[in-house]
Amino acid sequence: MDILHRNEKEVCEQCGEKFVKYEDLINHARHIHHHPIVKCHECGKEFIHEKDRLHHAREEHEKKIDGREHKNLHEHKSPSPQENVDLHRKNFSDNF
Repeated sequence: MDILHRNEKEVCEQCGEKFVKYEDLINHARHIHHHPIVKCHECGKEFIHEKDRLHHAREEHEKKIDGREHKNLHEHKSPSPQENVDLHRKNFSDNF
């Protein structure tokens, strides 16, 4: 395998042209094939296919969301006065 082929990672599905950078493939698809480009709603990264954008969103942005959601699990929330009354009422009625 020569050096040129090792560096060419991205291939246009329509014409087979090879590119070193994904961004170059995006520009090629947009300008040569007039292919619509799909942008990530979170970071603006561009993709040729919707499936690639969805994969990116799952891999990159759901990790951030998961981190935020798990953070809420560890927060200590004190019960409201009404929740205290309901808790005591429940315990009181359970004793009879």
